[in-house]
Amino acid sequence: MEIGQKVKVIRIRDRVSAPITKKLGQFGMIEGYKVTDGGGFGVVVKFDDNSSTWFFEDEIKAI
Repeated sequence: MEIGQKVKVIRIRDRVSAPITKKLGQFGMIEGYKVTDGGGFGVVVKFDDNSSTWFFEDEIKAI
């Protein structure tokens, strides 16, 4: 996955707040990467409402 690529949130792995849960099924654009606590990588996704949050790669799908 690359910065600027359009993606869809297809699942949410962990329990998260209601605003993030509402992102399920929405489309956004990758704006960066995040190193997670376990040494893995997450993807920062920005949505049309100008909000952004990060997801694991298996939670999003390139479109």
